[in-house]
Amino acid sequence: MTKPKTSYSIVWRPIAEADLNNIVDYISQDNPIKAEEFGQELRAKVLPLAQHPRIGHTGRPGLPDFLRELVVYPDYIVFYRVLDDARTVEILRVKHAAQQVP
Repeated sequence: MTKPKTSYSIVWRPIAEADLNNIVDYISQDNPIKAEEFGQELRAKVLPLAQHPRIGHTGRPGLPDFLRELVVYPDYIVFYRVLDDARTVEILRVKHAAQQVP
């Protein structure tokens, strides 16, 4: 019998929190209810990283090797890194696909 894997903690860096808040604020200009739902859904979409921290991919040219990205909506990308020793997934940025990457 194999021992179950311990999940990782998910930690949002302040700049990632600010990114998400800015996105929600922008959406709320047209639809405050949809904006709040969007923010909650986006947070929920990163929760699987606790059990599967490498489901996002790497390899975007010009970015550090440790940086991973998870496309959470067709136009929104969560950039994160996995800290195995601390069993932590650090959410670093949340960007619209049209924005410059971190």
